[in-house]
Amino acid sequence: MQKITPFLWFNNQAEEAMNFYVSVIKNSKIVSITRYGEVGVGAKGTVMTAKFLIEGQEFVALNGGPVFTFSPAISFVVNCGTQEETDELWEKLSESGEKQQCGRLKDKFGVSWQIVPVVLIEMLNDADPLKSQKSYEGIASDD
Repeated sequence: MQKITPFLWFNNQAEEAMNFYVSVIKNSKIVSITRYGEVGVGAKGTVMTAKFLIEGQEFVALNGGPVFTFSPAISFVVNCGTQEETDELWEKLSESGEKQQCGRLKDKFGVSWQIVPVVLIEMLNDADPLKSQKSYEGIASDD
């Protein structure tokens, strides 16, 4: 069992969100679905929780009703090895969502993501402070 699991609270889109993430991000799979019984905020037989894996990381999505919403204060960072992977995830995850600056986006469910090419991290952490600063300035001024 994983020590820490991201737990995503949806109004009633847990299964749809899980299916979307598993279809968009490679090396992902559905683990299990539990359904509401006679008691709970959902109608009997509807999805209560949806458990899935993305790159070996377990996530749980809950249909908990309209009590909570997502905030960009918490986001998922995806480190991409190639420009092709970066572009593909950016386009798919931002579809019907909101594209933001510096590799940030909000997907159609309101979940915030940061799609980051690994080479950018390397440039920002360059041992040469001038190179590192120029890299930072490049993304900070990006529109």
